Amino acid sequence: MLSGCQKREMQRCVDENNRVVDDSFCANLPVANNGQQYQNLGSGGGGPVYYRPLYHYYYGGGGGYGLGTPVSGGSDRPIEGHTYVTSKGVSTTVRGGFGRTLMGGHGGGGEGGGE
Repeated sequence: MLSGCQKREMQRCVDENNRVVDDSFCANLPVANNGQQYQNLGSGGGGPVYYRPLYHYYYGGGGGYGLGTPVSGGSDRPIEGHTYVTSKGVSTTVRGGFGRTLMGGHGGGGEGGGE
């Protein structure tokens, strides 16, 4: 039997060291580069140029919403069928199928979940 209630997990904006930063750093991310901002790490000797995200959303896992809090045990990508909640209490459910989408909504308080 399926329950209508899903566990809500945390969605936080983090820096390249997976430490929580203000949500404004992840607002209006460009669509290019998989929706993330990247910094150039250089090629080091004429080889390929590598990039890594400066700021990105981190889904699930442990930690908290507090600025500077390290996060771990989650993912840089949302998982289909999971519901995520930002520090502002806005919830997003990942729907499956062709061309995955995120369905937004509003939830209660921003604390809790993610253990």
